[in-house]
Amino acid sequence: MNDPHTLDLFAAPAEAAPAPPHPALHDTQALLALCERWVARGWLRALDRALVRFLLQEASDAPPLLLLGAALTSHQLGRGHVCLELSATLKAPDFALSLPPENDDLSDPPPLPSDVLAPLTLDAWQAAFDHPTLVSEGAGNTPLVLSREAGTARLYLRRYWDYEQTLHHGIQARLGVPDAPEDAADPTLLKRALDILFTPSETLDWQKAACALASRPRFAIVTGGPGTGKTTTVVKLLALLQTLQQAHTPARALRIRLAAPTGKAAARLNESIAGQVSRLPLDALEAMLNERHPSAPLTIPSDVTTLHRLLGARPDTRHFQHHAGNPLALDVLVVDEASMVDIEMMTALLRALPPRARLILLGDKDQLASVEAGAVLGDLCRRAEAAHYTPETAAWLEAATGQAVPSEYLDTQGQPLDQVIAMLRVSHRFDAASGIGQLASAINQPSSATSSRDKQQAVSQVLRDGYPDLRHAVINDERMLDALVLDGGAAHFPHGGEGRTDHHGQPIASPMGYRHYLDVLRAARPRDASLERDPITYATWASQVLTAYSRFQLLCALRKGPWGVEGLNLHIAKTLRADKRLFGSDHTLEKGWFEGRPVLVTQNDYALKLMNGDIGITLAVPDPRAPGQTLLRVAFPTDDPRHPIRWVLPSRLHAVETVFAMTVHKSQGSEFTHTALLLPPTLNPILTRELVYTGITRAREWLTVVEAKRGVLGEAVVREVLRVSGVG
Repeated sequence: MNDPHTLDLFAAPAEAAPAPPHPALHDTQALLALCERWVARGWLRALDRALVRFLLQEASDAPPLLLLGAALTSHQLGRGHVCLELSATLKAPDFALSLPPENDDLSDPPPLPSDVLAPLTLDAWQAAFDHPTLVSEGAGNTPLVLSREAGTARLYLRRYWDYEQTLHHGIQARLGVPDAPEDAADPTLLKRALDILFTPSETLDWQKAACALASRPRFAIVTGGPGTGKTTTVVKLLALLQTLQQAHTPARALRIRLAAPTGKAAARLNESIAGQVSRLPLDALEAMLNERHPSAPLTIPSDVTTLHRLLGARPDTRHFQHHAGNPLALDVLVVDEASMVDIEMMTALLRALPPRARLILLGDKDQLASVEAGAVLGDLCRRAEAAHYTPETAAWLEAATGQAVPSEYLDTQGQPLDQVIAMLRVSHRFDAASGIGQLASAINQPSSATSSRDKQQAVSQVLRDGYPDLRHAVINDERMLDALVLDGGAAHFPHGGEGRTDHHGQPIASPMGYRHYLDVLRAARPRDASLERDPITYATWASQVLTAYSRFQLLCALRKGPWGVEGLNLHIAKTLRADKRLFGSDHTLEKGWFEGRPVLVTQNDYALKLMNGDIGITLAVPDPRAPGQTLLRVAFPTDDPRHPIRWVLPSRLHAVETVFAMTVHKSQGSEFTHTALLLPPTLNPILTRELVYTGITRAREWLTVVEAKRGVLGEAVVREVLRVSGVG
């Protein structure tokens, strides 16, 4: 039986008699007391309460309704929203706060926003913002901005309104006339180059179309799901741009830079691009150029940096070395994993770009958005599914590619932004026989195209169809979880995970759990050698352990509680200790260092050359000062073939956490041979379609979807992240 004192935010509200207006709507002291209660419960941040106090210091006559709006706007920033949409907040007030926080059952709650705002009308709330000292409707220096556009009222903190305006103006300036004079000089050059880069196809090759579209403006987006060839496309695009540049100006090659939000994403892009560049038909492109005039060899960079390094992060400040007054020295900037870039960082990028530089964003529009405020890529790509290309764009694309655009992607009313977005629609990683790909497609159906029930049924059907790479389970007890993390549950996959081959016909190893990497750690440990005298042998060992570790990763939605990172990491460590694969006391396994401990770097550390998202394994190596004794060192992989492992003292690592379990947010930019996605037993606002989609697409060969309670997956896939902003 349900506890009558427990609130279910996800149930339909019961009808109740009208309540008198809450005193917080008209009494400043009552509002301050309400904020204190919300902060104490974890529903509101102390930072949000501090903003209310600051505004009162600036204007003691500030209406309580204005102060309440400011507190909720500030709180929305912490949840990823750029602003507070007033009418939407009045329709669903309880979603304006962090309800429920992790581990809060909401019993005996303080007054809810729905209780407080029930009698409030939109007109009355907007009237409270008529305070010139604190609020303006545009340019100025007030701390708050009220924007009224197309009948929608949004409340911003000044800084974020400025970010949004800079983003609008920066993109709009790059959506002007095509910036490719070489095409005008020789309209056949683009088509010839594209035909060299791509093999003939009877139907529209979306990668080829993406390259053509992005060759014209100074702003372009290439989006697509996992395995659709985003990296392949952008490498060919860079070769195309370099060819067009050197055909027009032979002596000056484009200055191209590549960047990603995290060190992990940068390392993956670096590795991918290096492989793709080696397969480019550069000789054929250079031969075509030499028909016109002698040309320098085409060069395509493969070095990738983080956005913070690119812009020159300045310690203890939000500012960067590069900005409008000191722009970046480049002609083309490619940003990978752009879904992870928040509005503040995207604005900093636009400000630091030279006016004539091209910006190309690369990413999956359906992945989780950035941790910080804004979902820039998702907002810009809202219409990408249907393309909305104008007849003029379609005719130009057909002339450039020799392939017609299907009629369902045409729109006589297409907007300028639509014409620079290319969505890759064919997955080369997941085919019709892939359960991972089919599940991703079922989950990713837009709400506008299917009902919630139909989507849930489509997801359930994929899980029941017996795909060889997919397993679905509901955990009934700890033994099921333990079996999963120990050996990956291979016996529960069709045919025990045996008999599968990849696209090249090579056998795919069966699913494995964490027991595998610890067995490799033991079996491959160097004998009769030391790290100092034989670094190659130890680097080989560490590389083997790291590779074995990457075979399996448990992902979860939460950080706290028994089903979050904190509880699961300790539970898994104890399970591996009971299996005699790890050794140490409870305290050591929870807070100390032990051999076999996998760690995730959570902050960039430029001194150690470690980036946010890097994963290392703790290994015991011989102590050169005490024969027979060992020391712990953490092994991190590098992209330097001469020194493939970076050995770091544990005492030098201050921003790391154990990573048997990793949040889906932290997994962005990574992929694992076998991924297990664990969903908690109770629905939480963080459980959304985007989170589930991001989690399952981290799997390369094997996927296990685990529910701690049946039905949570079905509820999660029909709930979408709706980040509020004026972008797009």
